[in-house]
Amino acid sequence: MMRKAASLAAVVLLASACSATRLEGTYPGGGPLIPETNFALTPGTTIQLEKLVNWGLYVGVAYLILDPWAPNWNIEQAGFPDDHFHLSMQMKRYYIGGAGEARSVFHRRAKELARAGGFDGYEVVEYQESLESSVLGSQRSATGVIRLTGKRFG
Repeated sequence: MMRKAASLAAVVLLASACSATRLEGTYPGGGPLIPETNFALTPGTTIQLEKLVNWGLYVGVAYLILDPWAPNWNIEQAGFPDDHFHLSMQMKRYYIGGAGEARSVFHRRAKELARAGGFDGYEVVEYQESLESSVLGSQRSATGVIRLTGKRFG
């Protein structure tokens, strides 16, 4: 989330810098926006600037969609009386690996809640996994209810 905000801020700053400069007439003036330039990578290998820019755009878009540094699961929790908690988890829509880790993520969060609340353990009251389909692709989700058990210490 922080990276997306930083990316948005950079785009806004660049756009404001462009708007401070007054462009008159048509741009580019009669030629292509990206000049026909070749980069010599080795003595026998060259690459066109246009292809380099296109590849950079493809990689940038793929990075924004996949966002490899974002966590795979988004967890929302709600506390209820009698030391019960409802956990609702959704996986990223586009991911690379981690499709079978819902149960382990659920248990990891339950252990964190038990430790933070000063309980010895927890009991799974209800647990369910599902796969929600949409036009943009399927998305894994899991929901469950836990009850914190054991005496409170601390």
